[in-house]
Amino acid sequence: MMNLKPFVLVAALATASQAMANETATDVAIFHHTKTIVVKEPINVRECRDVKVPIYETRTTHGDAGGGALMGMILGGLLGKGATGNDDGAVVGAVLGGIVGADQGSRPSSHSEIVGYSYEEQCTIGVSTRDEYTEVYSHSTIRFHINGERYVVDFQR
Repeated sequence: MMNLKPFVLVAALATASQAMANETATDVAIFHHTKTIVVKEPINVRECRDVKVPIYETRTTHGDAGGGALMGMILGGLLGKGATGNDDGAVVGAVLGGIVGADQGSRPSSHSEIVGYSYEEQCTIGVSTRDEYTEVYSHSTIRFHINGERYVVDFQR
């Protein structure tokens, strides 16, 4: 690295008045200054939690042919009587309704039912930031004295 001291001293003296041009600078010192900068660096963050999850089971229920037949007979009788207006129509409707109701009622049905719960860990990945601190060059100063007066000149190297 090049020694900047003579160059900076000449620049500093050039800024002094004519009356001080013949004076000698004393206590000459060069200082390099830094500053701290903060850079926000993205980072992945894994977040996990326990979640209550239902456990399903398929249940099959056997049909109720007797209940289906009875319901079919009642509905069939009412519809037969209403359609024909006489008791013979009600009897025919009740018989047909009983047959259809028994057939429908005897079929097994299945459905899903919650039988319990389990806990499962579920995780997600999120983004957060972390502060990174770095010292970087800011500027330099030359400090000197002429005739007892202190002078400070800023410059960039």
